[in-house]
Amino acid sequence: MVSDADLDQYRLEGTKVRVVRDAIVTNDVVGIVVAWDDTHVMIRRPNRRVVKLNRSYTYEPAANPREGDKPQEVEGQ
Repeated sequence: MVSDADLDQYRLEGTKVRVVRDAIVTNDVVGIVVAWDDTHVMIRRPNRRVVKLNRSYTYEPAANPREGDKPQEVEGQ
């Protein structure tokens, strides 16, 4: 679970975060932290919609590579 201090830092700095919900990259949510409570976090997506997500998901800065992804090797080079 992400800490209050991390969420507060993301909110104050306006850091875009990536919320990793499962192993499928297209299911990630990218946006800015708006608010949170003990169980949920509100994220404002680039299309200005706000989504309410469970706090147990993985929250990381969107600028960092996705955790768990390995660079793919290109064959034939």
